[in-house]
Amino acid sequence: MTHAVDHVRGFLRDLREHGLLAPVGKQRDFLRALASVPPRDVGHLYWIARSTLTTSLPDKDIFDPVFARWFGAGVVEVAPSEVEAEEQEAPDTGDGDPPDLALLEGAGQTASWSTVDRRASFATTTDTERQLLSALRKALPAALPTVRSRRRRAARRGDQLDVRRVHREAWRTGGDVVTLRWRRHPRRQRPVLVLIDVSGSMKQHSADHLRFAHAVVAVCDRAEVFTFGTRLTRVTGELRTRDVDTALSGLAEVVRDADGGTRIGPSLREFLGNARQLRMARGALVLVLSDGLERGDCVPLTKAVRRLSLLGHRLVWWSPLACDPAYRPVTRGMAAVVADLDVLAGVRDLETARDQVQRGAHAWT
Repeated sequence: MTHAVDHVRGFLRDLREHGLLAPVGKQRDFLRALASVPPRDVGHLYWIARSTLTTSLPDKDIFDPVFARWFGAGVVEVAPSEVEAEEQEAPDTGDGDPPDLALLEGAGQTASWSTVDRRASFATTTDTERQLLSALRKALPAALPTVRSRRRRAARRGDQLDVRRVHREAWRTGGDVVTLRWRRHPRRQRPVLVLIDVSGSMKQHSADHLRFAHAVVAVCDRAEVFTFGTRLTRVTGELRTRDVDTALSGLAEVVRDADGGTRIGPSLREFLGNARQLRMARGALVLVLSDGLERGDCVPLTKAVRRLSLLGHRLVWWSPLACDPAYRPVTRGMAAVVADLDVLAGVRDLETARDQVQRGAHAWT
């Protein structure tokens, strides 16, 4: 049986060496699953391992060839007692989440409560990404919902006579009214509120989501952007910088919880608890960019999303997981909030964001 444990250790080590940095918590889940339900065959083992060790489609591309190399010829039976002994070797911090080097390095493979405080780094924007940003800036004004302004303005046609202008022009014509002038309520963009998840599970998507937010701030008169991981951070000021790479460099100084844990519910509750921030959501198009992988109690998340839905004009949730046609919102967090969303769509990069913006003219009005 020692051979079986060594075989499992070798499999996990091989996954790490090929880039799938499954944290200790997920490895523990894998070992517990083996102990609780010994696999019947290779197919059963495959789904036990994949469901506990992977969290995204890129993970699957790494996982499949490694699994085939270690278990393709047959399954290695593991005694529950040995798995439990192996599980106990993992160090514990006392708060239910073992320390994990991969998580501290921002591997982005799982949702956790772990708090980090470090300077994030973002890759330089490529020429292709700049072209997509340019396309986004052109598409956004037409897609964003509008609202009728409370103040009337001069217009060629309208529903109210502009008596002041008519009177002023009559002085020039000896008191004769030659042309009638009108006033009307013009349309203006609704406020836009963007809430971006920068936790570890969103690591590979955060940079593009922040670039998208930079485009939103550039074209919207009333746009506000916040990031959240383990804490809430307002980043609108940094995103007003004209160059996107300069803006991201400024963000790296203020967003100190990037690639760390996930506290979606508490972060949204903090946002709603501030009266000034609360006004930003009233009547706004609210965009939440997150995978919805909440860790812990989902009640704060459910209450916060429901309140955002009532406050805002539309509540749109973009998740990279929803890019998969087979995706279903069955995780605890997403299952709890999906009924309060106006739109749930898949966005993982600038290209998919552009596609959703082009469709948004119908979905956001």
